[in-house]
Amino acid sequence: MNKLEISEIKKQFDIDRYTIDNICICYVGNEKEKKFRTKDAFGSLPEEEMHKYFKFFKKALSGTVGKNLINLEFPLAEENGDKQGLLLDIRDSGLEDDDALERLYDRIIANYDNGEKYCVIVMHAVYDIPGKGKDREIQEDASEDVYDFILTLLSPVELRDGELGYDPENNRIGELSREWVLHDPDKAFLFPAFNDRTADIHSVLYYTKKSEELQPDLINNMFGADAPLSAGDQKDTFNMLVSSVCRDEGDVEVMKNIHDSLSEMVEENKDDPDPLVIGKNEVKKILADSGVTEEKLRDFDRHYDDIAGDDAEIVVSNLQGVKNFNISTPDIDIRVKPDFVDRIEARVVDGRQCIVIAVDDHVEVNGVNVRTLVPKGN
Repeated sequence: MNKLEISEIKKQFDIDRYTIDNICICYVGNEKEKKFRTKDAFGSLPEEEMHKYFKFFKKALSGTVGKNLINLEFPLAEENGDKQGLLLDIRDSGLEDDDALERLYDRIIANYDNGEKYCVIVMHAVYDIPGKGKDREIQEDASEDVYDFILTLLSPVELRDGELGYDPENNRIGELSREWVLHDPDKAFLFPAFNDRTADIHSVLYYTKKSEELQPDLINNMFGADAPLSAGDQKDTFNMLVSSVCRDEGDVEVMKNIHDSLSEMVEENKDDPDPLVIGKNEVKKILADSGVTEEKLRDFDRHYDDIAGDDAEIVVSNLQGVKNFNISTPDIDIRVKPDFVDRIEARVVDGRQCIVIAVDDHVEVNGVNVRTLVPKGN
């Protein structure tokens, strides 16, 4: 799913638009026991309660695609298998299959790494997909298909500290009672995915609040898929690749060229709703275009397979230095905006390696304007 498709589904979580019919909840204790389960017709809930659920549903579809929102595919071996089949049974029953729901709760409890209390929230909806005109504007009265889906949230429950406030029973200011409060989802998944504005039963959209906590066991045991590299791992993997391939050729000019190549790719694809993804061939071309010699690139495929994996892909927005060009030493950090990278040079001055930054206008030190330095003797 891309950001436009995700946005289209998020817009349905509104009091005037929603098509949610049922919502089920399983409250899980910190010993992984099921405290209770509920099932309600969503339309029977108080309106104020609905708004709170809408907030949670929108959170589960928030963040950056490729970082917080991960597109996953069921492997071919899982087609019509137990994992995909379970989600299909729950969706097709409109949450009326209690046995399937129970198996879903058990599978989540067995694989979700959370030692505290939490709620499993499952909702079912059927979205009447409007058509699009020649101008690609949505036409609400031109329905083409329906999107029958479930959204599952894993939301922590925490004991909120009692705060000072007015106690009407004793007519005084005092500590109010502590309450167990449901928090924004930590993990969630949308099934089936809404790819190309239609239901794709072979894919799922997975949400993680913390991009570095994908929980691979949960992904593997829920969907049969291998967890992709996290956003941080993608950045580290790319940096390791550059270091391994470039070795002594990894100078400032090469890094500037790599930065420029990535920035140009981002600019060229800024209007594309799909995340910009690069794989083995694209990374190799970026390095070649940036000045890495053919000799160093001879072992590139081996380095890529060893470090990232043959099929690994990297979302460009997850890479360090796309938004800023950063230079670090043990004692000094320099951050330069992308448009001014060409002002940086590596030079040997008085026998010492130096980073030189051209200054064409005024300079501020601790917020105070100072004169630009002039050569000695002038």
